[in-house]
Amino acid sequence: MSKQYFNPALLNPTNGYTHVVAADGGRTIYVSGQVSVNERGVVIGKGDPRAQVERVFANLKTCLAAAGASFNDVVKINYYVVDLKPESVSIIREVRKKHLNADHPPASTLVGISALVDPDWMLEVELIAVV
Repeated sequence: MSKQYFNPALLNPTNGYTHVVAADGGRTIYVSGQVSVNERGVVIGKGDPRAQVERVFANLKTCLAAAGASFNDVVKINYYVVDLKPESVSIIREVRKKHLNADHPPASTLVGISALVDPDWMLEVELIAVV
């Protein structure tokens, strides 16, 4: 099985992992957990859940595009949310609706967690796409 590895320049440095791996001839795309940071690793939307969700989805879009995919190709998405509250779920759903196919949404998992690596990160999202 052939694999391709992508680390788009618009995303933060990886420090030992790959942002996107395309396998099975590029048909199956695995996107590492994305957080609300820019290409320099600076947190975008510090303390602002909506800004962070928006930035995470922008980073996911960049990852998908690097492998020739889009949100329409997403089949599984996992959300990890620090100190999960009902209002967090509402914000995620609102932003998600702008990007994912409402008629055929991907399988999803949303997990509340106590912390991520950086204390300013409020959520991390990973996904799998099939093109």
